[in-house]
Amino acid sequence: MLSQIYTCGLMGIEGFMVCAETDISGGMPSFDVVGLPDAAVKEAKERAKSAIKNSGFKMPSKRIITNLSPANQRKEGTSYDLPMAISLLDATEQIKIEDRDKTVFIGELSLDGSINSCAGVLPMVITAYKNGFEKAFVPMDNASEAAAVEGIDIYPVRNIREIAAHFDGSQRIEPYRVDIADYFARQAEEEPDFCDVKGQENVKRALEVAAAGNHNVIMIGSPGSGKSMLARRMGSILPDMTFDEALETTKIHSIAGILPKDVPMIVHRPMRSPHHTASSAALAGGTRNARPGELSLAHNGILFLDELPEFRRDVLEVLRQPLEDGMVTISRANAVVTYPCNIMLIASMNPCKCGYFGDSRRSCTCTEAQISKYRGKISGPLLDRIDIQVEVAAVDYDDLSSMKKGEESARIKERVNRARQLQLERYKGMKIYSNSQLTAGMIDEFCRIDSQTNIMLKAAFETLGLSARAHSRILKVARTIADLAGEKDIKAEHIAEAIQYRSLDRKYFE
Repeated sequence: MLSQIYTCGLMGIEGFMVCAETDISGGMPSFDVVGLPDAAVKEAKERAKSAIKNSGFKMPSKRIITNLSPANQRKEGTSYDLPMAISLLDATEQIKIEDRDKTVFIGELSLDGSINSCAGVLPMVITAYKNGFEKAFVPMDNASEAAAVEGIDIYPVRNIREIAAHFDGSQRIEPYRVDIADYFARQAEEEPDFCDVKGQENVKRALEVAAAGNHNVIMIGSPGSGKSMLARRMGSILPDMTFDEALETTKIHSIAGILPKDVPMIVHRPMRSPHHTASSAALAGGTRNARPGELSLAHNGILFLDELPEFRRDVLEVLRQPLEDGMVTISRANAVVTYPCNIMLIASMNPCKCGYFGDSRRSCTCTEAQISKYRGKISGPLLDRIDIQVEVAAVDYDDLSSMKKGEESARIKERVNRARQLQLERYKGMKIYSNSQLTAGMIDEFCRIDSQTNIMLKAAFETLGLSARAHSRILKVARTIADLAGEKDIKAEHIAEAIQYRSLDRKYFE
């Protein structure tokens, strides 16, 4: 007898429909899986056999063949376990599946018939919904993320016996519900506050501009000046996530298998901080199955690279294309996968190896060759892609000893949210969310300046020896500064402040 049960596969962050077709016929007992399965999928037949027997069902002593259609697309992961087992039980008429053309099954099996969580359930359920499916049976631990998709009933299951009881009517499973709007509204996360930072008002201003326009930042200063402290407080002033941003970020974390249990959606912008020993594959993504790396896991959030020159040069060069395009493409022998990575890069570094070049309190012990080698790890093209470059000076004792609190993150975030809302309204329907994403054509339309301001920008361009890319980024930053000021047009003072954020090009990297 032939049975057809539907499930989903993954290619990058997008899913595709898969039909698990099982045919049982006479002949020598065997169980074969076809349809381009990887090693994990091939092993599924052994898990399915034990799970079926240990759940109280009979494993037929016949020739069994399961085809995962479409047969020309690679199938990876353990999410095919459950549909294969259900297809076999349906083919032997031990379970009768209702509405099979409107139902998908996703899950990994244990040998005792328990259904374990698996990666990528959210994008799979989204794919099922888009293809007209109305019901999805998923592992209990994945129910929250799956229920974030409206329009499809989610049935959380712990084991195969629960599925059998549901379809024979003896113990119906109630669809799992979650109120995403309410979840967004009541989620508050304790973040380190900017009011704890003493002094550094110019750096706080630069970071506020960066948060408002999603601009990349590099902070340069001697050890102990507060670079890491400032960076780790950026999450407290980032604008609230839109639903689309939250959904896309959650999909990536689901695929990576790091979405926390009982979290239907990531509503806080992620902050990833890989160690400087990270490889290029860890940063960009990869391994044999082309999983997302730190760049993609930081999508719609922050990638913080502390002590930037300590990263290997080849690792840093991986950043160049993703920072420009907002996506990273991973090529493997069996697949080419593209993940989004619209990130805010925040990097920090010392001005030299010992850290005290230009410090008014301590002398630098580095030679010119050592300084040049240390800074040389940061290539010109990479530095060109960083919109805001700010110097973090040592904090004065008077500031450190002062009992006066700085401005709270909540007040800064209010200004950032207002500026970002202006951008969302301005770029509505253009599929961009911030000034940093403006293309060359959009810059001409939205970043116009008058003739006098243009003369000032031209003088800075020639004096600082800026590139065409740096010119575009100055205009984007100026657009953000104008938004923070509530101005429709970019004025001379906005351009002047944006130029100021490029002045370290010559001081440290000339």
